[in-house]
Amino acid sequence: MADYDYDLFTIGAGSGGVRASRVAAAHGARVAVAEEYRVGGTCVIRGCVPKKMLVYGAHFAEDLEDAKHFGWDVGERKFDWKKLRDNVLGDVDRLNGLYKQTLENNNVEVFHERATITGPNEITLGSGEKKTAKYILIATGARPHVPTCPGHEYGITSNEAFHLDAIPRRVLIAGAGYIANEFAGIFHQFGAKVTLMNRSDQMLRGYDESVRDRLLQISLMKGIDFRFNANFEKIEKQEDGSLLVFMSNHEPLNVDYVLFATGRVPNVEGLGLEDVGVSVNERGAIQVDGNSRTSVPSIYAVGDVTDRVQLTPVAIREGQAFADTVFGNKPTTLDYSCIPSAVFSHPPIAGVGLTEAQAMQQYGTVKVYTSDFRPMKNVVAHRNERSLYKMICDEPTGKILGIHMIGPDAPEIMQVAAVAVKAGLTKADFDATVAIHPTMSEELVLLK
Repeated sequence: MADYDYDLFTIGAGSGGVRASRVAAAHGARVAVAEEYRVGGTCVIRGCVPKKMLVYGAHFAEDLEDAKHFGWDVGERKFDWKKLRDNVLGDVDRLNGLYKQTLENNNVEVFHERATITGPNEITLGSGEKKTAKYILIATGARPHVPTCPGHEYGITSNEAFHLDAIPRRVLIAGAGYIANEFAGIFHQFGAKVTLMNRSDQMLRGYDESVRDRLLQISLMKGIDFRFNANFEKIEKQEDGSLLVFMSNHEPLNVDYVLFATGRVPNVEGLGLEDVGVSVNERGAIQVDGNSRTSVPSIYAVGDVTDRVQLTPVAIREGQAFADTVFGNKPTTLDYSCIPSAVFSHPPIAGVGLTEAQAMQQYGTVKVYTSDFRPMKNVVAHRNERSLYKMICDEPTGKILGIHMIGPDAPEIMQVAAVAVKAGLTKADFDATVAIHPTMSEELVLLK
């Protein structure tokens, strides 16, 4: 490897790229990273971390209302969006510094400029300087997809949502995935009139139908509007600065902002992939094998830029597996089955394993256990919102095939439940476990 400037050159310093670079360096590799924006990637800078902070802030709207039923006189309530926004962005700066420090502490050289692949072992930096490496890792992530319709330039994406000067009075959110539903809950709790539109008649495709139907019911009860089977026709800017949105199958809607949350597109443009022969699929995502290797043996890829699962923890695991395999003499492949996930909506949902429909298709005979209950806190707070826990099992063996839930702290509870599902435990194992009372999580060992 002494024939090259580096053993590893990583393009992109997001979650996957930072983990791969740090671990490779710890294994003794000479590593460099090129990042044209900020270290930390989508999750830390403009994704799950700042969004979760907004979710925390949004929950206080209902918590302060509920507090009155618990004897608290909260006085006049006033929300300062700019204070929350600036505090969140300030913590993003802190995390950006920590990520840079992590690379520096592991002797990873960082180039704060764009990089292009100009050969199987060659990278050209934005400055024109060329570097060589035994291996190249692409970890450039993805970006929000923006629909093409007249006036689409008037819309914003989740990237810009963290920097708004004020909470919009009326906002249309396009999409029905986790980003759309999370921002719908955030903006609604901050006082905006929220309308969520989707081109199909379903939301949160891939989650269990019972759970997503419950979220739809609760969201409607809270006052969030939905427009299904709607496609953009055009967006017109009005004299007062508002936006008039024309869509199929529905009347035009006048709003202050249009937020596009219609999926994410792999960042592959301008990387030089076609020049070196790296294969991509019809979506532009890089195709890789079980070891994250592309069609070019010396070039690998991890994270959202690939044709696998677009989740931060998955990118981190892929980066770790790559570094251990290539530099640590520890061959590692990632198991993509039974990956838990969550939507930080209001209330949040979480799931692991097969949905009821998937289980029936694969196993034929399944047994479904449910608990439909009102959390104790909601009872005292006079809030009618109900939680739903659901366990799907293989009927002959009792093996748990999937667990799905909606309710307060569902993602926190699901993390431990996911370990049980991954381990192949049965309904009998849960039944044999003593409940912690009174908790919401005890419903998992009391399911009927």
